[in-house]
Amino acid sequence: MGRQWLQAKREVAHLKKGQVVGKLVKEIMVAAKLGGPDPAGNARLAMVIEKARKASVTRDVIERAIKKGAGVGDEKLILHSVIFEGYAPHKVPVIVEVLTDNQNRTAPEIRSLFKSGQLGSPGSNKFLFDHLGLVEAFHPGDNIDVEAAAIEAGANEVEPLSQLENDSVPEGVTGARFITDRSTTHAVSQALAKEGWSVVTSETGYLAKQFPELSEPQRTEVGEFLQALEDHDDVHRVWAAMK
Repeated sequence: MGRQWLQAKREVAHLKKGQVVGKLVKEIMVAAKLGGPDPAGNARLAMVIEKARKASVTRDVIERAIKKGAGVGDEKLILHSVIFEGYAPHKVPVIVEVLTDNQNRTAPEIRSLFKSGQLGSPGSNKFLFDHLGLVEAFHPGDNIDVEAAAIEAGANEVEPLSQLENDSVPEGVTGARFITDRSTTHAVSQALAKEGWSVVTSETGYLAKQFPELSEPQRTEVGEFLQALEDHDDVHRVWAAMK
């Protein structure tokens, strides 16, 4: 839902190692800024630290990123969050979240990437999405009642989640995406963790309300466009109305 077009293309091998590390370091800084420097009380930070370790990011780099994001020490994190709204080829609505320290550099680059689609004005297509809290997690147990887990954690909805949709979900486990109000995202993450769930994503995001019908060639074209956006160093998240 929203990001399933990434499936095989999300493999780290598709990107240069330096780009992968840069995105992970930026994500660590943002997570520390928003939720504090302690991974025990910041599910988003704990998740991205684990990803960084798997990508062989050194401990020193991780610690510096946490301190910078949390404002500890001389370095301070100065990143602007910018939302771009537009359409991929074949009128597929897209929302792009960018984190940048230089808007004058990043904005023209994003506009250039939209040359095969259409960049809209602010507010042009947000009404086509729901802005919600999203918690993606997995549980090692068999016969897990995900509906009951969602109710106990305070989530509004839940749906199955596979490794194809989030490559941090191992094979042979119960994966689920818990959908909640933005204000309760962290609380739901903590509640799930207490019940033995491993949280791999905890964030606010955009889920499309409707999905255009596309042929296979059209899906391929849209997927290539979305991947080009995803590959940009300053792009934090891409949300698209594509299953």
